[in-house]
Amino acid sequence: MSEQMTLTPRQRQDLRTIAAMIIPASEEYRVPAADDDIIQADILATLGRDTRLVAAALDHLARLAGMPLAELAPDARDGVAQQFRKHGGVPAATLVRVVMQCYYRDDRVLRSLGLELRAPFPKGHVLPDGDWSLLDPVKARAGTLRRAP
Repeated sequence: MSEQMTLTPRQRQDLRTIAAMIIPASEEYRVPAADDDIIQADILATLGRDTRLVAAALDHLARLAGMPLAELAPDARDGVAQQFRKHGGVPAATLVRVVMQCYYRDDRVLRSLGLELRAPFPKGHVLPDGDWSLLDPVKARAGTLRRAP
């Protein structure tokens, strides 16, 4: 089994920088930017199979900038980001998806959107542990065998 890849400290700093560019903070809606510590921790904890593509995207950003993106002057970052957006391909799309996915599952963001912080079912109706009676109609049906494709 191969060791799971992780981002380098430079890549983590660039991830934080580009995340804040993708989704900046909003005072109006009282939500943090995507570089927020909690959101960044979620991104790093859940990268999983996307780690290689995100690392490739961050390396591409650094090459376009000629240095780590976080070290580039803020006014020069937009031009690099535009180039990256045009030519970043799948790694760029993966990076944006990962940032947005973690951002939009943050409780503060969900609250600002007027969404509840719990699953929509059972809408407050608590089911006792081990109560599988909801499955009785399914269990009562005859088994169905189907040919696999």
